[in-house]
Amino acid sequence: MSLTSLNQLLHLLADGEFHSGTALGRHLSMTRAAVWKQLKGVEALGVNLHRVRGRGYRISGGLDLLDVEAIQRQLPILDPSFNVQLHMSLPSTNQTLMQHQQQRSIHGDVVLAEVQTSGRGRLGRQWQSPFGQNVALSLGWHFHGGAVALEGLSLVVGLALTHALADMGVKQVQLKWPNDVLIDGKKLAGILLEMRGEATGPCHVVIGIGLNVHLMHDDAIDQPWVSLAQLGYQLSRNDVVAQILLRLNEYLREFVQHGFGAMRDEWQQYHYYQDQKVQLLLPTKCIEGICRGVNQVGALIIEHSGVIEAYSGGEISLRPIEERQ
Repeated sequence: MSLTSLNQLLHLLADGEFHSGTALGRHLSMTRAAVWKQLKGVEALGVNLHRVRGRGYRISGGLDLLDVEAIQRQLPILDPSFNVQLHMSLPSTNQTLMQHQQQRSIHGDVVLAEVQTSGRGRLGRQWQSPFGQNVALSLGWHFHGGAVALEGLSLVVGLALTHALADMGVKQVQLKWPNDVLIDGKKLAGILLEMRGEATGPCHVVIGIGLNVHLMHDDAIDQPWVSLAQLGYQLSRNDVVAQILLRLNEYLREFVQHGFGAMRDEWQQYHYYQDQKVQLLLPTKCIEGICRGVNQVGALIIEHSGVIEAYSGGEISLRPIEERQ
């Protein structure tokens, strides 16, 4: 993989050790003034550089950088083969892939970013993704049958994430309808699906995943959250990405063949609010009842006032009424 000067510099500093400006210039075949300019570019990405006179520069704690070759080495021959693209900084990996779709098929395309500056979650929320701390991944997939054939897709992606994490030893993963992955009730990952195509015909879907890996502090996040590092899991982001892609390939193929109904019971095994008292916030009203899981197409089932009803899509939020017992 061809590295830009900035990328080369980040790889040199990723070990967390001090490097003098002279040594960096020698490695990069550039003057110290040019190195200094590149170092300013590193800081512009949100990376905290530590300077000590006489010793040089370092990134305290080092960096776990993404590497396309390291990811691809872990992937067997798949159909489709994944075309992995890595960017230092993007406003949004989903947005980038949606723009690519206007020119060509994005089936099997994967876009990764070391930092997202305008990452999005469901209902317009922002997804925080500082440089080198999380996984910000978008995958393009081609489906036939239009929007109806995609019912339950976000739940299937959640299952794929759950199993990818379990493959790496991460335990007690839970799923919250329709697109959150939790541990101990705190958000570990989120899913955002965006579609373009015909209502009843072929369509392209961009599957966006944000996963907290090394993040330890972020005061800007306005909901309970957790990262793999906070839970004591020291995992390589390259390994995490590879395992996610392997499980996505498996579950998406299963979904295309059999639909969500074949995975409904499995999903409910991980459902955080199963048989719990919940509050369903709709655009025009609030419903309180007991969450009975999901139906065969992934719609949320709520029992209230002696009636069982299904709810799906749109501006819907799910909240607990009281602390879980």
